[in-house]
Amino acid sequence: MLLPLTPLDRVLGDRTAKAFAKHLGLRTIADLLTHYPRRYYTRGELTPIMQIPIGEAVTIVADVVDAKERRMKGKNGSILEIRITDGEGQVTLTFFNQAWRLKDLRPGARGLFAGKISEYGGRLQLSHPEYELFNEEMDESKAKAWAEVPIPIYPAASSVTTWALQRALAVVLDTLPPIDDELTTYVVATEGLLSLEDAIRKIHQPQNHDDHWHAHKTLKAHEAFLLQATLLKRRAENAHLQSTVRVAAPGGALAKFDASLPFTMTAGQVAVGQEITDDLARPHPMNRLLQGEVGSGKTLVALRAMLTVADSGGQAALLAPTEVLASQHYNSMLASLGEDLARQVGLTLLTGQMGTAERKRAMLQLVSGKAQIVVGTHALIANKVEFFDLGLVVVDEQHRFGVEQREALRLKGKTSPHMLTMTATPIPRTLAVTVFGDLDVSTLTELPGGRQGIASHVVQFSKPALVARTWTRIAEEVAAGRQAFVVCPRIDEDDPAQELVEAGGSLQQDTDLGLAGDIGGAAEPPKAKTPIASAISMTEALRNLPALAGLRIEVLHGRMPSEEKNAVMAAFSAGQIDVLVSTTVIEVGVNVPNATVMVVLDADRFGVAQLHQLRGRVGRGAHAGLCLLLTTAEEGTPALERVMAVAATTDGFELSQIDLELRREGDVLGSSQSGGRSSLRLLRVVQDTELIQRMRKAVESLFAADPTLERHLALAESLARIDEAAQANLAKG
Repeated sequence: MLLPLTPLDRVLGDRTAKAFAKHLGLRTIADLLTHYPRRYYTRGELTPIMQIPIGEAVTIVADVVDAKERRMKGKNGSILEIRITDGEGQVTLTFFNQAWRLKDLRPGARGLFAGKISEYGGRLQLSHPEYELFNEEMDESKAKAWAEVPIPIYPAASSVTTWALQRALAVVLDTLPPIDDELTTYVVATEGLLSLEDAIRKIHQPQNHDDHWHAHKTLKAHEAFLLQATLLKRRAENAHLQSTVRVAAPGGALAKFDASLPFTMTAGQVAVGQEITDDLARPHPMNRLLQGEVGSGKTLVALRAMLTVADSGGQAALLAPTEVLASQHYNSMLASLGEDLARQVGLTLLTGQMGTAERKRAMLQLVSGKAQIVVGTHALIANKVEFFDLGLVVVDEQHRFGVEQREALRLKGKTSPHMLTMTATPIPRTLAVTVFGDLDVSTLTELPGGRQGIASHVVQFSKPALVARTWTRIAEEVAAGRQAFVVCPRIDEDDPAQELVEAGGSLQQDTDLGLAGDIGGAAEPPKAKTPIASAISMTEALRNLPALAGLRIEVLHGRMPSEEKNAVMAAFSAGQIDVLVSTTVIEVGVNVPNATVMVVLDADRFGVAQLHQLRGRVGRGAHAGLCLLLTTAEEGTPALERVMAVAATTDGFELSQIDLELRREGDVLGSSQSGGRSSLRLLRVVQDTELIQRMRKAVESLFAADPTLERHLALAESLARIDEAAQANLAKG
């Protein structure tokens, strides 16, 4: 969109601009204008206080019940306590030495209150919250109209409140110059859209609910139109790209590997392998998505493709999203290839946390061409990393990387390397092609022989007997010689809880809160607000649990040094650890066939795709898997429905539909992913498929009639901006 790129400090002042940049990543007028409200309130409605998560920065609408001032014990000064309510729940506002606030916070006053929810003495509390009271000094007719005007509630931070954003936007909108519209008049008319300028104003300053509904519809159409215009432009620019033909040599590394396989590949693996072989043999770069269930054998298919490239004298690189997963892939490939074949193809690992000397050796292997197969993390994208002849890029868990990150690795080839992206979160073919452009899709649906099923159950923390049974089931599996995972949403009590991605609104209203209290399940259920489970404290709690006495229980999380993480994972893989308590660092790729139990604490804190991935860590061997999803989510909430949906099916294709409806699709055009500053702010792939397809046809017609965009200068400028942003991301390495 052609919104002003003026730095915010020129409009809002240096102090405000720095706060917006630091806490919300908003640096320009365009950033601020596209920081859309997450939801709207009218002054006549209240927030369900009992659904507010502890420890989170929140904004609520409430009434003042009463106020009292008391002296502090043993100290000079006073504490002002203001009780507010939504009619059901209550929160206490606490101010120290600020009795003057009594003149504003009188019983009956209504307003917006923002801060971080805590618990003190069994009561919910907001300490020194920001607040803005509603003005009631007006006549009845004006008051009624005022009460019905929607109030935008923005994604905010404790230091940048939603009304600070409202005020900043009011300043910006008052001085906003005319905005050019990239959409054609035909699209605007046939879709029944507002002008871009009108939509921007009405989404931030609606006078009624119809205003922000029409604005939302218009801005979604703009996103879809620009998305398709960018993808089609890139496809046209890449049409001339040439790639080196890659064919396996008779009797080469691939033939040796196939001859050593101790099992028969599935029919799907054979068929998909042939599709990839055919692609590699063409002079035009392959761009294929390989999707399949957890454990369907995608890595084997990718390894065979990498061996094909190695046979042709080229290099293949596998890009993994985490260091744990990269190390797992490396060790898995080493075991699959055997030492002799691994040495022949120069199997190499490169991650950001490797020692300087080891890292330099790996980089030398890459630039000399001795490393024909390399596995790594984002370290592979670094500017200093060079390849001798990069022929194939394999991206594992493609939804964890943006287009620019994949592009940075692609540009390291002398000719355009072939590209194979993999995901265990299946995307329906029509959606994949619609959203990601010129992409071939291969799908693995059957599991390799010998794999057992996984039983999944939701355990509600309000049923202590079932919680207690969770731990005895782990003990039973360990007694039978097997192992278990226990996954927590955070590392320790100081770690922010796992963020839930919004699904057309705020999931802060429909989750929360966490699993703690009596993990043995013998005491009464916890009160409404309980801490969120953390890996470090849960490890200690489980070690002290009688049901798990004598078990070897260890912890794994992202803050641990690389060597320590690898050592713990190696010990677990070797059977030297019975129960591994971890964060989502083990979400993808971890392969321990002897692990049969997966317990996920505060399961409602995770997305559908994450839960499906976590469940896929068990049932990978000869024994059936068991996944227990523990939650405090209440009956009838979307949070519990989401967890129930995962437990109800292991069909990744069915879950992918649910997942795409619940989470943002990430930055399709850029380097950021789910959440944060995404290129898809309002557009939802599943819900808006028909709109996306209509916009694709509109863009195709426009490019056919005006391929150089001489008659559509606003669109040309918007696409140029997107390209500039992409290049800037690439330059950052």
